[in-house]
Amino acid sequence: MTNPQTIDLLVIPRWLIPIEPAADRVLEDHALAVDGGRIVDVLPVDFARQTYAPRETITLPHHALLPGFVNAHTHSAMSLMRGLADDLALMDWLQNHIWPAEGKHVGKAFCADGVRLAAAEMIRGGTTCFSDMYFFPDATAEVAAQVGLRAVVGMIVMDFPTAWAADWQEYLHRGLDVFERVRNLPRVSTAFAPHAPYTVSDAPLLRIRELANELNVPVHMHVHETAGEVKNAIAASGKRPWTRLRELDLLGTDFIAVHMTQLSDAEIAEAGTLGVSVVHCPESNLKLASGFAPIAKLLAAGVNVALGTDGAASNNDLDMLGEMRSAALLAKAVAGDARALPAPMALQMATLSGARALGLEAEIGSLVKGKSADFIAIDLDHPSTQPVYNVLSQIVYAASRDQVTDVFVGGRALLRKGQLQTMDQDAAIARGREWRDCIRG
Repeated sequence: MTNPQTIDLLVIPRWLIPIEPAADRVLEDHALAVDGGRIVDVLPVDFARQTYAPRETITLPHHALLPGFVNAHTHSAMSLMRGLADDLALMDWLQNHIWPAEGKHVGKAFCADGVRLAAAEMIRGGTTCFSDMYFFPDATAEVAAQVGLRAVVGMIVMDFPTAWAADWQEYLHRGLDVFERVRNLPRVSTAFAPHAPYTVSDAPLLRIRELANELNVPVHMHVHETAGEVKNAIAASGKRPWTRLRELDLLGTDFIAVHMTQLSDAEIAEAGTLGVSVVHCPESNLKLASGFAPIAKLLAAGVNVALGTDGAASNNDLDMLGEMRSAALLAKAVAGDARALPAPMALQMATLSGARALGLEAEIGSLVKGKSADFIAIDLDHPSTQPVYNVLSQIVYAASRDQVTDVFVGGRALLRKGQLQTMDQDAAIARGREWRDCIRG
C-alpha cells in the first residue's frame, strides 16, 4: 500500500459545492485537499483519508463549503461614506454630495483606511476577491495584499481633476505606474477603469483600448446605469453610449460593463456576440432608482453576468449573499418568470462568472483541482437555514453573512471560526469613526 501523501490541509464539510462542472452540483461525504495554497484534490472522504496525511484537518459537520465570492464591482474606500447621502437620485447623490465630499477629504490615507474597513466587512461576508474602482488604487492594492484578499484594482480615468490626477493623461500615467508596482504584489492585478461614458471623452478611451491590448488587462466601466445617462448622451451626440463605445472599439471579451439597466434587445444581443461581461449591482440600482438590468435576457443571449455590490455609499453594504438573493428575486419580477434566475445560477454569478469577468477563471471561482484554494464555509445549523432540503436554495434565499465561519485565500485563513486572522477589526472601525467626525465637521 502506498504511503499517504503529506499535504497542508484537508477540509471535510457536510456539503461541498464545486460550481464546476455544473453550478447545481452538490457533493456529500467529500473532502477538499489543499497543499501549497492550491487545491490538489476533491474526493470522497474515505478515499481522502487513505490518500493524504494532512498537517491539519478541518471538520465542518454542519457547513457548506464553496468557492469564495467574487465582488466584481465595488468602490471599497467609500465604506467611509456609508450613509452620508441616502435616498437621492444618482446625479444628485454624485454631484451635490459625494463628489464635494471626495474633493475635501480623499487622499491616500482616506483610501487605505476605507479599504481596510471594507476588507473586514468583505472577509466576514465570504468575499475572497474584489474588483475595485476608486482613487489611489495603490492604497487599495497595498491593503489587499496586507490582509490577504485577492483584488483587481482599477486604474481610474476621468476628464476632470481630482485628488488623484489633474487630467486624463495624468490619470493614465499614474495608473500605469500602479500597474508596474502591483506586479510584485501577491494576488493583486489591475484593470483600466474609465469611470463612465459621461465622464470620459473619446481620446482617453482610444488610448485605453490601445493600452489594454498591449498589456492584456481588462477594461472596467459604468455603462447605461440610468435612463438619464442615455438620454443626455443622445441629446449631446445623437448616439447611445453603447453605440459610441462600440465605435471606439472598446467592447470585447475584455470589457466589463457595470450596471447596464437601460438596454435594447439589439444591444443585449450584441453584448452576447462581442463577449462583453456584465456586472449586475441590483441593490445599488434599486436604492438609486437607476433601473432594472434585464438579467434573464442577458443570460439567454449568452452574456457572462457577474455580481457586484457597488460601493457602501450607495448600497449600503458589501454583502454578496444579500446581493445574490436580491439578484435572484429581482430577475424573477422583471422577467415575470419565477424560473428566470434559479439559485444555482445566482451562486455561479457570485463566484465563477465573476472570475470569468475579471479574467481569473483559470485561478479562482470554483473548487477544482489545480485552482487556488480560495474557499469559504457557511454554517447552516441555524434556525433560519433549517431544515435543509436543497442546500443551494438555502444559501441563496435564507443564509446570512453572519453564518460565514471560515474564509481562505490561497490556502491561508483570513477568517477562522468567525474570527479575523489577518487584520485588526477594532482598529479599522475606530479609524472609520475618526473619518466620520472629520467629514461631517
